[in-house]
Amino acid sequence: MANRIILNAVSYHGKGAIQHIVPEVKQHGYKKAFICTDPGLVEHKVINKITDLMDEAELAYEIYSNVQPNPTVENVQSGVEAFKASGADYIIAVGGGSSMDTAKGIGIIIANPEFADVVSLEGMAPTKNPTVPLYTVPTTAGTGSEVTAYYVITDTARGRKFVCVDANAMSCVAIIDPDMMMSMPKGLTAATGMDALTHAIEGLITKAAWDMSDMLHIKAIELISKHLRGAVNNTEEGREGMALAQYLAGMGFSNVGLGLVHGMAHPLGATYNTPHGVANAIILPTVMKYNADYSGEKYREIARAFGVADVDKMHQEQYRQAAIDCVVQLSKDVGIPQSLHGIAKEEDLDLLAESAFADVCTSGNPRETSVYEIRELYKSLL
Repeated sequence: MANRIILNAVSYHGKGAIQHIVPEVKQHGYKKAFICTDPGLVEHKVINKITDLMDEAELAYEIYSNVQPNPTVENVQSGVEAFKASGADYIIAVGGGSSMDTAKGIGIIIANPEFADVVSLEGMAPTKNPTVPLYTVPTTAGTGSEVTAYYVITDTARGRKFVCVDANAMSCVAIIDPDMMMSMPKGLTAATGMDALTHAIEGLITKAAWDMSDMLHIKAIELISKHLRGAVNNTEEGREGMALAQYLAGMGFSNVGLGLVHGMAHPLGATYNTPHGVANAIILPTVMKYNADYSGEKYREIARAFGVADVDKMHQEQYRQAAIDCVVQLSKDVGIPQSLHGIAKEEDLDLLAESAFADVCTSGNPRETSVYEIRELYKSLL
């Protein structure tokens, strides 16, 4: 069986990486940018780090800031109309996963108008054309959306999130500059960092994992264990480490998929608007325990990446528990809630479990599951 790897055509990493936007744009001769971002980044002038460069280079742009957390079908559709009216010929997405996911939806529909209803993009839609040229500039260190084929949209009419997996939606240029992440508040830094950890751990044990993806995920876990606490405290080293870690995790999982943690997190976001990273972080240790017997020796490598000593001398149960304990401790250290108490409601468990079971990410889980077992996992977290 052949394994496929798809990545950005170009990516820039490190302090000052945003300086490469202008020469990239000029090289390709684009005329006007549609800058897709969220209102907070406009209000706090984070977006000015990009627009100042473009003003200086006399590059035309229009800002579209009607992006909301957990972007909806309507959010994408209004963006499509705004793009058409703008006269732009490329997109720059600046922000977290919501901005990038919205931009992916807009770009793919502009190039493939037969998917204008948005919901038909769910799963692996048969789009024919690559997105409008898309540049991605993350301001959070977690989603990895700048390098992935994944994007997530909320269908408010049916009260659920759906996952789109489409290589045609990948950005052509990714700019990963830790200076763009320095304004992230502690809570968001913690949540997005734990999202990246979930990507790395689920990608490591998913059914499709192989040597190259394992290499990316193990290194991502090592970097997150070393740098997330510092990033939460806004240290330069922590921000730089997490910027790279979340990109590596994105490179991996985009090509091999995820698992039940994400399957269970998505309904929480759709039903209660729970921040995605928080939902993942709460669920992750419980699902790690659930999957332990189906993980082979992978948990030993997770424990090793966290810096646990003498893992090769441990019995299987010991290193598996050590890996789970490390995740729990990191989650506590960065201030993540440890249960779904006050988030989920018991009367919603049937609906949550059914939605999680149907989620595209769940199919990658190493252990086969059921609606009943997922319901019991949710219940154990209340």
